[in-house]
Amino acid sequence: MLTLQNISYTHPNQDVLFDNLCLNINKQQKIALIGNNGTGKSTLLKIIAEELTASGGLLQRDAVPYYVPQIFGQYNDLTVAQALRVEDKLTALKDILDGQVTETKLTILNDDWTIEDRCIGAFRYWHLDERNLTQTMGALSGGQKTKVFLAGISIHQPELVLLDEPSNHLDTASRQLLYDFIQSIPCTLLIVSHDRQLLNLLDTVCKLTKHGIMVYGGNYDFYAEQKQIAQSALSQQIQSREKELRKAKEKERETLERQQRLDARGKKKQEKSGVARIMMNTLRNNAENSTSKIKNVHTEKIGSISQELSDLRKELPDIDKMKFGFDSSAIHSGKILFTAENINFRYDDSWLWPELLNLQISSGERIVLNGSNGSGKTTLIKIILGQLEPQTGMISRADNQFVYIDQDYSHINNRLSVVEQAQQFNTSALQEHEIKTRLNRFLFPKADWEKSCSTLSGGEKMRLMLCCLTISSQAPDLIVLDEPTNNLDIQNIEILTAAINEYQGTLVVVSHDVRFLEAINMGAQFALCV
Repeated sequence: MLTLQNISYTHPNQDVLFDNLCLNINKQQKIALIGNNGTGKSTLLKIIAEELTASGGLLQRDAVPYYVPQIFGQYNDLTVAQALRVEDKLTALKDILDGQVTETKLTILNDDWTIEDRCIGAFRYWHLDERNLTQTMGALSGGQKTKVFLAGISIHQPELVLLDEPSNHLDTASRQLLYDFIQSIPCTLLIVSHDRQLLNLLDTVCKLTKHGIMVYGGNYDFYAEQKQIAQSALSQQIQSREKELRKAKEKERETLERQQRLDARGKKKQEKSGVARIMMNTLRNNAENSTSKIKNVHTEKIGSISQELSDLRKELPDIDKMKFGFDSSAIHSGKILFTAENINFRYDDSWLWPELLNLQISSGERIVLNGSNGSGKTTLIKIILGQLEPQTGMISRADNQFVYIDQDYSHINNRLSVVEQAQQFNTSALQEHEIKTRLNRFLFPKADWEKSCSTLSGGEKMRLMLCCLTISSQAPDLIVLDEPTNNLDIQNIEILTAAINEYQGTLVVVSHDVRFLEAINMGAQFALCV
């Protein structure tokens, strides 16, 4: 079905993204392509879809792929029908059924008499109105755009489908539709995703790294088990080398001390026996040379072990290298931070919620805001944080320090460098070297300190935001996370999960990522309806 042989890609600035990638995909295989941000997953999909040209290697495939991209802004000026490349067929079918039969229209339709029915059926499955076919893509939400292109799979019925983060903008109900759809369709699938629930539906995981593509014959949980086994073996190797290094240093110390004692004893003997001065100098030089040789042997051995240990530590996952160190919230557990009684919010002439809302948030709680796209989750967040006021009902807010972390990490100022951004949160007058130590803890080495925040990936912005929270003199009493995993790879989701689990304050989360919510031990669920 699809074969990649020694595929490479070099950016226009001559930076090599990947080199000599090899992969075979069989008919009706369902494959997950995972890897850290920046390894080239989306680029590889575009090469397979022939939207980009590889710098080298051979690409062979038995079918024209249907490609669902991650970003849809390039289609905003097109109608839905144009973006799906069905407008000409639908127009030809309508004209033919109206009696305007021409050779050109018949050629365009190409005997595809069920094209309209497939569009209607596909749109119905994805809860889209078929009238949307004449709308512009720019008028649709991110979730609707995703569902339009997912509907295109049923419309075009391809043998090979490429999906780039298909669940990113989907709410919980739409994600379930996607999961059911993935399991039911008989075509070959290659999916880039960080959605672990989706990845568990696929039969093979391929991990893209700077060393190539590693293939795991199982779903994501199987891959995670294999990864854990490998990491445990790596940890044991590191512990073994650390023990070996300690013993080598101890052996060096003991040997040198013993040699020094022997040399001192020999010198006293020689002095007592009246050895000539010239002979004494010769013996002393011999002893020093002997000690030097012994030291060189041990230094070489210690250096070899140290290098092995350094190489092994470089293989550790980034999360194992990080130190979070969050302070505790200053507010005692159980204090009421926010109360809403019978509130609602009006947009134009319409109330946002069909029923009045009642909500109470106490310090130390972990609350998930549930609801489909358009149910008003972001509006409720803004009311909780005091950025909006409801038009009806009563609210009360206790004084508290909060941080709102949206999926774009808009707290990060793109005009600042990494170290300047960190300084913005330095309310406790930390010294500059202490700020840089914190940055190092969050995997920002010296080479990154002057880098512009505008060049950071989603995962890097998330790590910088977490670093800033540890720099502040006091951890926030309330953290609000709005779809925090949307732009993160699996590694950075694990980093975020570990940080949130260390945080002891109040947490309000909007997320459709079930595995993430389970991992951060969320408690109460607050559902919004439309």
